[in-house]
Amino acid sequence: MGDLFSGLEQFGLEKLKGLEVYERETKPDSNQGQSAVKKQLAEPDFLFEKTHTCPVCDHVFKARTVKTGRVKLVSADTDLRPRYQELDALKYDAIVCPQCGYAALARFFGYMTSVQARLVREQITSSFKPLKETGEVLTYDEAIMRHKLALVNTIVKRGKNGERAYTCLKLAWLYRGKRETLPVKTPDYEQVKLGLKKLEYEFLSNAYEGFCAAFTKENFPICGMDENTLNYLTAELARKLGKTEEALKLVSRILVSRTVNERIKNKAREIKERIMAGNKE
Repeated sequence: MGDLFSGLEQFGLEKLKGLEVYERETKPDSNQGQSAVKKQLAEPDFLFEKTHTCPVCDHVFKARTVKTGRVKLVSADTDLRPRYQELDALKYDAIVCPQCGYAALARFFGYMTSVQARLVREQITSSFKPLKETGEVLTYDEAIMRHKLALVNTIVKRGKNGERAYTCLKLAWLYRGKRETLPVKTPDYEQVKLGLKKLEYEFLSNAYEGFCAAFTKENFPICGMDENTLNYLTAELARKLGKTEEALKLVSRILVSRTVNERIKNKAREIKERIMAGNKE
């Protein structure tokens, strides 16, 4: 658990590193090098500066956001991580107030009670160091740190299990993205990849735990997902984490349900097939 919040010291939040997440209860190019440069240069074209008002300190600021409809979804991983043709849009989902340190995923940013705002001011703002300027686009490391700050804020403000789980899931996806794009010339390349995979699975484990808790304590939709979709996602996370018995129980629940559409049932059958094949990827 100690590695989950590594790097928070750059925000002045060293004292929060020991937090527990939950309370216990594009087109092909013949020249590969030129193609990579083109992709990097093109990323800013899919972004714009969106204005936000912080619900904690009322500061008005701008944050880079992906232009709706400009990026093309090409596929999704088995745990529903979206893959886009032009860039990894997931990097831009955490919104951070540069003045007080409040951060959240975009879908949760504007929702704040007075009690939650007070908790953020007391435990985040009081120690927060202003964000350093970044380049035109976010690196995976910068995106990961912003999402970690969002997770810390969610814990501090006592956010719902579903929000905590969804933020953990996004962090797992970002570590996966960083691992998949890691330059081969990186020193100790294989070891670094293994470390990134370990962190990905730690956050997947926390996402699984939170979604299981959300099932019993929260109303649907949860993080925009209906019960059938979340059943599928939780089953797939269980499979990835080696929780075979739990995964099969969830798959069975999906397959016998009369309200689940065939697309979800087919995906549930695929989970069962991967379990039978002993595949954890």
